[in-house]
Amino acid sequence: MSEMQNLPGLFDASPMPSAKQVAFASALARKSGTVVPQALLTDRAGLSAWIDRHKARGARAAYPSSKQVAFAERIARVKRRQIPAECFRDKTMMSRWIDSNKPR
Repeated sequence: MSEMQNLPGLFDASPMPSAKQVAFASALARKSGTVVPQALLTDRAGLSAWIDRHKARGARAAYPSSKQVAFAERIARVKRRQIPAECFRDKTMMSRWIDSNKPR
């Protein structure tokens, strides 16, 4: 019983989120143009779920996959064409470039 008294907050039903967790959620909100609900700033599990929902929309999700880039580079070699630089920053543009340049 004395161990539980030495560790306050360890057995709380919903402990407060850490400072790093709040900072990460705030950074995600800034990047995605959304707002972190105030109620989640006092709920660790709720904030964690919010982060999981919003981090997939981060910058890395927009980049083409390595397989997509490799396929586009093979097409570019065969057709002796350059892949536009913006295609390497947006998977949708890379997909369109591949569709319009793949050998038929």
